[in-house]
Amino acid sequence: MNFKRLGKTEIKISEIGQGTWNYRDGVEPLRLGVSLGATHIDTAEVYGTEGIVGKAIEGIRDNVFLATKVWTDNFRFDDVLKACEGSLRRLGVKYVDLYMLHWPSRSIPIKETMHAMEELVKRGKIKHIGVSNFSVEELKEARDSLSSQDIVSNQVKYSLDQREIEDDLIPYCKKEGITVVAYSPLKGGALRQRKDLIGELSSKYGRTRAQVILNYLTSEENVVAIPKADNPDHVRENCGASGWRLSRDDVKLIREKFR
Repeated sequence: MNFKRLGKTEIKISEIGQGTWNYRDGVEPLRLGVSLGATHIDTAEVYGTEGIVGKAIEGIRDNVFLATKVWTDNFRFDDVLKACEGSLRRLGVKYVDLYMLHWPSRSIPIKETMHAMEELVKRGKIKHIGVSNFSVEELKEARDSLSSQDIVSNQVKYSLDQREIEDDLIPYCKKEGITVVAYSPLKGGALRQRKDLIGELSSKYGRTRAQVILNYLTSEENVVAIPKADNPDHVRENCGASGWRLSRDDVKLIREKFR
């Protein structure tokens, strides 16, 4: 498994992590993923999966990079603090490595929310601050609202069928030292098609279609992915997307083909 730097920190996270949105299985797939190097586990207070994640990491907490999110209804200062305590309780941990704003709020000032996030860092409840589903302009505003911390990551939807972030968000984050976390990376038609470039590259590299796609999406040095896998076979397949690299020419070919 390849590991990449989180933002500008010295922390390294697995480039293939484990997402838990709509996760329906037990602790075994998550623990298997950790054993295979997918030590970055992502959840959120609205997913309803913090409890199962907490059970999965019992006894191996120190081996896991744990990330969760606060929902927009809880963006007021006191609500952020309470929401974090609720997540810690459900996860059964004393702190989370990464705490994110799940979506931008249209009603609550970002400065108030970020003030609460910095307070959580000060109290040792969270290690790092991130956001999710933020545009470049929203990301800039969020960063400007911080006084002692910086945003280390932005979690966004990114797949072969949804690649708009390649035009602006990925370049901005790369320049500013912010990690892009790709969720739903295997959604869309590219995974299901049979006779196309991805199929050809699958044969060329001796990898599955999913592995080729994940390898492409994580080809930028500041991009990691968190595919969901709630059965052991998919966990092994996802983890097999790391530890090797598509050639630069093939990355370019995919970029042009799916433009």
